[in-house]
Amino acid sequence: MTITSVPLAGLAKIVPTRLGDHRGYFSEVFKDGWFRENVADVNFVQENESLSAAVGTVRGLHFQLEPFAQGKLVRCIAGRIFDVAVDIRTGSPTYGQWYGTELSKENGEQLWIPAGFAHGFATLVPDCVISYKVTAPYSAASDRGLLWNDPAIGIKWPLPLDNAVLSEKDKVQPTLANLPPSFTY
Repeated sequence: MTITSVPLAGLAKIVPTRLGDHRGYFSEVFKDGWFRENVADVNFVQENESLSAAVGTVRGLHFQLEPFAQGKLVRCIAGRIFDVAVDIRTGSPTYGQWYGTELSKENGEQLWIPAGFAHGFATLVPDCVISYKVTAPYSAASDRGLLWNDPAIGIKWPLPLDNAVLSEKDKVQPTLANLPPSFTY
């Protein structure tokens, strides 16, 4: 596995090695000791999977407050998504900045998003399956969000999203300017 540098401190793009031949490939997609030594010394407590059927489905931007703040290790096991993290750590030199990358079954890449970032994605093809390990369980009382298309953040989603498929919750999340401080850098 290798780590690719990304512009926001704390994020890490992980590229597992694939060993392939005429039958396909084999890849170690997660190794606890390697992850702790090279990325973050955390415990994963749960693994989640979601299916988004329609192209242009947007999930996010989500995060959880302490004591249920989540770090997430995200990968796309079917389809292609544009995965995004937004720095919401008060006092961070990159507060309000975003990073996005394509995750797909084909590239096998993963994105580590620590607590202090809002996370979301948009589907680029039909029937995307996303798997993500998290460092804390889901807590409805701690669940929060940030508006996915806040112009102050300026995420450059790689497809027209005039007809984005959204949950009712994601349509009414606060903008960054209206987001109460949630994390400190």
